[in-house]
Amino acid sequence: MGDSDHSTVRAQAQVFPHTRWSVVLAATQRPSPEADAALETICRAYWYPLYAFVRRSGQSPPDAQDLTQEFFRHLLEKRWLDSADRNKGRLRTFLVTALKHYLAKEWRRASAHKRGGGHTHVPMDTAFAESRYAADGTTQLPAETVFDQQWALTLLDLTTQRLEAEFVAAGKAGEFAILKNCLVAAHRAIDYASVASRLDLSEGAARVAVHRLRKRFRELYREEIAQTLPNSAELDAELHYLAGILARS
Repeated sequence: MGDSDHSTVRAQAQVFPHTRWSVVLAATQRPSPEADAALETICRAYWYPLYAFVRRSGQSPPDAQDLTQEFFRHLLEKRWLDSADRNKGRLRTFLVTALKHYLAKEWRRASAHKRGGGHTHVPMDTAFAESRYAADGTTQLPAETVFDQQWALTLLDLTTQRLEAEFVAAGKAGEFAILKNCLVAAHRAIDYASVASRLDLSEGAARVAVHRLRKRFRELYREEIAQTLPNSAELDAELHYLAGILARS
């Protein structure tokens, strides 16, 4: 390996430190409180794609809520992670595979009393979930496709939340409220004159502000996806796959 290759590896290590998911995968060898906290954070962030998978599999809203909640209970308490394949370590793949196994085996053995003993590990807003599920128009798609689409949309939501939090922390919440619609608009569709007027900027400055916003969004989106992978080597492939899934939605 030449000097330039070593430099590239060092640069990637700086840009992609150990992700939440890689920390959790490492815990299969040595459990730690940090890994437990990372896994619970992951569950809180990504519960909706799993809920949508269960709903598309034919379960009613109440049963989907119970099944999703109980799945997370097993995941957190029974150390299902110990069976994770570190060579196929995408969080997306692991979670949906584990959920399918759970639905095939555990549901048939579920007792009639309320699952999980009423103890909630991962809070879920079922009313929100049902309104989103109905609005997504995914009822004719295979459950696996629904899951992947909702996974990609969840990553976009998390990225937007992080970007908004940065603006709020900088005292620029109002600026974000004006600029946020520019994240999803095509370049030619952005009314820079209107943006400039609302921000009290020149049109040139407004263009710069939009460019910086979109650039930062892309950076954060890459970081969010990286959080679901065991290492940075799979990032470009995952970006390409998720872009294709979003294009089909």
